[in-house]
Amino acid sequence: MRLGLQVSYWSWPGAPATIGPTFTRMAQEAEQAGLASLWVMDHFFQIPAIGPPESEMLEAYTTLGFAAGVTSSIELGAMVTGVTYRHPGILAKTVSTLDVLSGGRAWLGIGAGWFEEEHRGLGVPFPPVAERFERLEETLQIVRQMWDGDETPYAGTHHHLERPLNSPQPVRRPPVLIGGGGERKTLRLVAQYADACNLFDYSGPGVLEGKFDVLARHCADIGRDPRDIEHTVLTRIALTRNGGETMGSGETSLSVTQAVDKLGALAEIGTDTVLLGMANDAEPGVFDLVAELVEQAASL
Repeated sequence: MRLGLQVSYWSWPGAPATIGPTFTRMAQEAEQAGLASLWVMDHFFQIPAIGPPESEMLEAYTTLGFAAGVTSSIELGAMVTGVTYRHPGILAKTVSTLDVLSGGRAWLGIGAGWFEEEHRGLGVPFPPVAERFERLEETLQIVRQMWDGDETPYAGTHHHLERPLNSPQPVRRPPVLIGGGGERKTLRLVAQYADACNLFDYSGPGVLEGKFDVLARHCADIGRDPRDIEHTVLTRIALTRNGGETMGSGETSLSVTQAVDKLGALAEIGTDTVLLGMANDAEPGVFDLVAELVEQAASL
């Protein structure tokens, strides 16, 4: 099993002045600990599950470009970009640029979007859910076409590109990860267009296993091997040496051994990669524990 890190909280003591140095240290220590990937949320306001909207929130692709400059091997992505945030052609260029400047380390994480408050707050149109999924499929088609080097005009219901030119092309074609577990639309799009899915583990292994089964059926419908799709799960933990501590977020921490047990249950249902949202990721020394977890997870 591979592990990655998602950073979703930026309101550290002394922010905003401390955000750059703290994130630099975290990104470098995550890489040194052997984590395969580093992800940031693509939001403009903090989401309710983590904090009030006034909490610090960085723009995702500027942040990933910064991370590319202070690391050398860890893969980089947004977890995940709402399809409403950026025009598809500009999004393809943005991810291509990140890939070129990082030496082939970019992912495209994308979903239909959901956070209406930030759309209204910043004046970004927030169409109905059915239209957002139509736009998501068109975006996936446009990105694929641009990364294929096909400059043929694209004419969809919502997007029209006269010349979808993409120069320079990515160093490595960025893998596409689609976030969400909707069985009728989202997982169908995963089967058709994506290299990876991403689900939340809050519902438990039984529900996740059911989602993986639905994805496999969508793959069968189009003749695709479901093993070609990386199964990723986002989970939230706090790591401490002994575990059992109550964190400021209200979560109870896990020891490395306890965290391995949690990851093992996810591995048993077919999870390939777990992305860790860590409640204490800015604490000094925590990535020493992460390194131990990475080493033990490799055998799951």
